[in-house]
Amino acid sequence: MTWLVPLLVLVPLLGAAAALGLVRHQKTQRAITVGVLVVAVVVAATLMVLVDRHGTIVVQVGGWQAPYGISLVVDRLSALLLTVSASVLLLVLLFSIGQGLADDDEDAPVTIFYPTYLVLAAGVLDSFIAGDLFNLYVAFEMLLVASYVLITVGGSEQRVRAGTTYIVTSLIASAIFLAAIGLVYGATGTVNIAQISERVADLPEHVQLLLHTMLLIGFGIKAAVFPLAFWLPDSYPTAPAPVTAVFAGLLTKVGIYAIIRLETIIFPRPQLNTVLLVVAILTMVVGVLGAVSQTDVKRLLSFTLISHIGFMVMGIGLGSVVGTAAAVFYTVHHIVVQTTLFLVSGLMERVGGTTSTRSLGGLLKAAPLLAALYLVPAFNLGGIPPFSGFIGKLGLFRAAAEDGSPLAYATIAAGVVTSLLTLYALMRVWDAAFWRPKPAAEPAAPHASTAEPHAHLRSPEPAPLTVSEDSGQAYHPGGSVTVTDAPHVSTASRPATGSTATAGEAPGRVRLPRMLVGVTTVAVLGSVALTVVAGPLYGYATRAAESLESPDRYVQAVLGGDR
Repeated sequence: MTWLVPLLVLVPLLGAAAALGLVRHQKTQRAITVGVLVVAVVVAATLMVLVDRHGTIVVQVGGWQAPYGISLVVDRLSALLLTVSASVLLLVLLFSIGQGLADDDEDAPVTIFYPTYLVLAAGVLDSFIAGDLFNLYVAFEMLLVASYVLITVGGSEQRVRAGTTYIVTSLIASAIFLAAIGLVYGATGTVNIAQISERVADLPEHVQLLLHTMLLIGFGIKAAVFPLAFWLPDSYPTAPAPVTAVFAGLLTKVGIYAIIRLETIIFPRPQLNTVLLVVAILTMVVGVLGAVSQTDVKRLLSFTLISHIGFMVMGIGLGSVVGTAAAVFYTVHHIVVQTTLFLVSGLMERVGGTTSTRSLGGLLKAAPLLAALYLVPAFNLGGIPPFSGFIGKLGLFRAAAEDGSPLAYATIAAGVVTSLLTLYALMRVWDAAFWRPKPAAEPAAPHASTAEPHAHLRSPEPAPLTVSEDSGQAYHPGGSVTVTDAPHVSTASRPATGSTATAGEAPGRVRLPRMLVGVTTVAVLGSVALTVVAGPLYGYATRAAESLESPDRYVQAVLGGDR
């Protein structure tokens, strides 16, 4: 079944090419994109079963044996993340399609949203099967190009500014990574991960430390660990809800995946474990302190994203099977739950016209189901038992207790504080957005403007409506951009279709589009399902960790049994 592995990259890229060639046929474009991601989910799930039963699957592209050719490797860790990532990509795509249909954009011209999304999918999936560092770099670059298009689509000043920060930071990370690849090749004569693992032990200690540090910095920027996460809170919240959801759920996890490979296969010695634990503590605490200070839901969720990356780094830094297994489980949990929360924030924005908690209010009466959809993943992220967040954190704390060092116990303390403050921040959003009445709208300050009152910049792709409170723009990613002449004016007074809300009063019931509610409900149920299948899933994560902590298995699978 080795022929299945290349399909994870080939099918999305071919689908992107086909979708780009059908720029005037939106329904066909949409069908191709959905079909491609359904195929990716089926292939990834099949590989997950096969790898667990029969061991690591390796494909030598073009018949060139390692280390001369390109190796594609699927082990338990790869297969698990492939399955979860493909499922999330499909779910977010359906949410985006639902928003486009709900906003009556069926007849709008079409451009590059769907092809770009498929290129992003190819980059994510290729990252998880790359068997050499240069192929991993290529996958990262696919992600960078596609994500830059998605984060800046629409061309508003705020979005381009945030996208510039994002791409500059990503290019710096890529430059560091590429320089590290050159140094690794110069020191070991190869970029194949399995062969590097064999040869790196023969290098002088200071050379190992240099290579290890450079790779860790490059991956750390992409994973958004402290102090390398400064770019994320200003970049992600400016994008439309579906784009932000897929970014938050997947892109940082590609960095985490690379760090796991780095610490278990390439440099299996505990050379920088102490540094990783310190970074984990700082990432957790600084991230959650940023979250509690926010009044915008998307920025708050972006800071919780940073803080919970610290839990994964904690498991990696402990350097044990128990710690790695907990980190893998928590990575899966966080992909699903964080994506779900960003989808819910998109619905909140649709109902309330903003994501600012200063302007939101009365959503419990306006959309009771939305209140439930928010509360479940919020409890999950906060680590309330019996949800998967609690199970993952309990596994991490157990691994730290088994380590027994003072620094390990410090990570437990930081984790407990982070969980409590996360729950506090999320419940404060509940109180402001759902429980209290909608505040009265404040009149806008007069100001001069050179913009036309209702200038329309038509971008060809129909897609979801989001409203940026800071820029005062209504935006369809790949759809229409309406630039108003009053960027200061709060959009809270603009209720969703079907709402009878007025300023200072609790809004009436709002009818949310069925497809959006359905997709978000599936995401919430998926986060709950992680609790239901926590036993088998944790067992799978443990088996993956056992393989990772025995790098000889990986080397033997890639390079052959005679080594």
